Formats: sequence, C-alpha cells, structure tokens
Amino acid sequence: MARYDIAVIGTGPAGISAAITAKIRNKNVLLIGGSMSPKVAKAHRIDNYTGLPAISGEDLARQLKAHLDEVGVEMTVKQVGTVYSMGDYFALQCGEEMLEATSVIVATGVVQTKALDGEDKFLGRGVSYCATCDARLYKGKPVAVLGYSADSADEALFLSEIVDSVLYFPMNGEVPEERENIRVVREKPLGIVGDKSVTALKTDSGEYETACVFVLRDAVMPDKLIPGVETDGAHIKVDINMKTNIGGLFACGDIAGKPYQYIKAAGQGNIAALSAIGYLNDIKKKEV
Repeated sequence: MARYDIAVIGTGPAGISAAITAKIRNKNVLLIGGSMSPKVAKAHRIDNYTGLPAISGEDLARQLKAHLDEVGVEMTVKQVGTVYSMGDYFALQCGEEMLEATSVIVATGVVQTKALDGEDKFLGRGVSYCATCDARLYKGKPVAVLGYSADSADEALFLSEIVDSVLYFPMNGEVPEERENIRVVREKPLGIVGDKSVTALKTDSGEYETACVFVLRDAVMPDKLIPGVETDGAHIKVDINMKTNIGGLFACGDIAGKPYQYIKAAGQGNIAALSAIGYLNDIKKKEV
C-alpha cells in the first residue's frame, strides 16, 4: 500500500491552504473531501479575506479550486470514518478501505449540532457516522438516517441497496430520490434508545424501530474521529504550531478553535503544513 507523506482531511480554506503548502514543498499529499466546502460556497459576501475584498463565497471557492489545479492537487472523494495512530504512521478508515499517511492534518470544521441523547452511549452499537463504512453490518435490517450533510441523500440511496428499509430525516431539508424502501420522516429526532444496542429512534411524535441510526454530519466530533486526541469541547487542542498531543497529527481552521474566520483558517493551514513538513524532516534525520 502506498503511504502518503501528508493526509489533509477537509476542503475548506484551512485544508486547501495546507495541501497547497505541502505540495509546493514537494510532498506527496492526499486531500480528502471530494468537493469544495459547502460552507464557503454558500457565503453571500466575505469582506476580510486579504487581497480579495467583497468576494462572494462562490467566487472564493472557485479561486481556491483554481489554485489547487495550478499546483496539481486533486481532491479525493472519500469520507474518513476514523483516524488511527499506528506509532510511526496513521491509518485512515475510508469505508471498507484503509489509507496510510506518515502525518495527518485535520481541517474538518467544527460540529455545530449537539449530540442526541444516547448518541455517545450507543456509538459502535447502533450509532454510526459513516454509511459506506458500516452499511453491511445492517444488511436486511431497518435503519434510520439523520441527514445533516450535503451528501446525506446519496448515502441514503447507497444504504437502501443493502439494508431492509431506510427512515430518512431531512435535517438539511434535502431528500433522496423516491425508492420503495426509503421513507422520508419530517419529525424532530430527540434521542436514541436501546439496551445493549440501538432498538429505536425517538422523535417529537413517537418512536421508530431501527437497528442503527446513521448520523451524517459535515464533520464528526474530533474525539470520535481520532481516538486519543485531546479536545476542548468541540475543538482539538493545538499549540501555536498547530501540533496536537499526538505526534505527527496537526489541526487547523475552525476545528482548532475560534474565531471562525476564513482568513484565520487559511493561515493556520499554512502553519500546520509547515509543521508537518518539519515532522517529516525530523523522521528522516533520525533514520540517517
């Protein structure tokens, strides 16, 4: 298996800045996200991005993508379920595939929604954040999908080909195309219930039997994404060089704390990449 020098998770200004900096310095970069950050593209007007006054989010996204193309960085259409520190490298679980990188930069953005009652309790026992990772565990069973992310509707279609039935809750307003085994439910989820594993999803109108609740957000809480990383609420703890408590792991942008500003995110992405490059150089020195 090919091992990347640096894996960057996230395609907002922080992740793109990190990927560009690493690529310019001739590192083998994996940029995971699949598409430009929808948060950027939907911004009406941005006034504080240096050199680009009064730019729309759509235009900024276009400029960032053009810069990626200029330096030769491609966005990889994958969803990272978990990042495991293996000592001298990291293993990234992407569905049924494992990818490897010597260092990782996390630029996933911050989770804005609160965890549901029972979500943490049943994680791995009927609560999942990745449909492509865990769909086959629920083959022939009923599942529920809480669709917060832009890709949730597509994930529900994927699930419908494997599971018995899908209850789809359009938390972002978008719904999947009609299929016999997909039912759209416009109720407010309140909690996840069960005993040793999930048995039902509770809403403001009742309970629905389900073997799994797929909570599909744009970003996953960092302690769920990276076992062992130190956090402060919804943020990953970093020092001034964007280093975390795990060697070779760096974080930048909104996930590293406030203020939630595009210009700050881009600057931190640059710092994170330079720190990751320094980490790689130190490894080479030790090998010599």
